[in-house]
Amino acid sequence: MEIKPNPNHRVYLATLQKMTSEQRLAKAFELSAMTKELFLIGLQKRFSSKSEEEIKTIYLERIAKCYNRNY
Repeated sequence: MEIKPNPNHRVYLATLQKMTSEQRLAKAFELSAMTKELFLIGLQKRFSSKSEEEIKTIYLERIAKCYNRNY
């Protein structure tokens, strides 16, 4: 069941198909880095009273929880 229409999905898929493997991998790395940066900014806002070192520790602990250990 689709709740809302997604008219750009076909354009997105077509764009992905036109990209080379290297371009898709570079885009994945770019999106991953951007996500981590946004996560760190969110932690800084949430824990504004903590030092940069404490925020970095929280960041690293939470990122470590995200790794898939099934390999």
